Amino acid sequence: MNRELLKSVLALGVVASIAAGVVAAVHQFTAQRIDTVQREARGRTILELLPQGSYDNHPLEDQVSTLDPKLLGRDEPAPAFIARRQGQATAVVLQPVARDGYGGSIQLLVGVTAQGRLLGVRVVAHHETPGQGDRIELGKSDWLHGFDGRSLTDPGDNGWKVKKDGGQFDQFAGATVTPRAVVKATHLALQYFDAHKAQLLNAELAPAITGDRHE
Repeated sequence: MNRELLKSVLALGVVASIAAGVVAAVHQFTAQRIDTVQREARGRTILELLPQGSYDNHPLEDQVSTLDPKLLGRDEPAPAFIARRQGQATAVVLQPVARDGYGGSIQLLVGVTAQGRLLGVRVVAHHETPGQGDRIELGKSDWLHGFDGRSLTDPGDNGWKVKKDGGQFDQFAGATVTPRAVVKATHLALQYFDAHKAQLLNAELAPAITGDRHE
């Protein structure tokens, strides 16, 4: 009787091990697939931020490593993508993170011309409240277009706030925290660009950071 019980236990253990292995493999494959889809979507968004004819290089492969927990909201290095025409940098796309969103961190792409004007801002990941804070998504509203063409001096430090705080940017009815976080992060990204302009615009073509190369 004990021998039969032992066989049953061993059989259950083998089945459980196989099941665990299958689940782990599926999870890994799914995670890799999701990561690939997200990177491809980010790559398309980066190129959409750059005006046609403004570059003749491969911006997704022309990268400069950036790191600044205060201005970019990142504790780990992340690539800035450089657009060049005839060898001269024409624009940079930064990847700041707004850490103080209502639902947590908001990952952004911020395109800046070599002259320091915003080409645009895009949200690539967030956990904001559906129907309220998610209006930072371009597909949900045109709020993000309020950043187009802005710069550090337009509207100036006092203007880089939502209107509720005395600034020039609209907030959402019932959801002020989310737009406040995006406005702040975009302003800080412009400050980063201004402080590191020489490094960003004069950097030599660097190999793509692992995991961020697109064919």
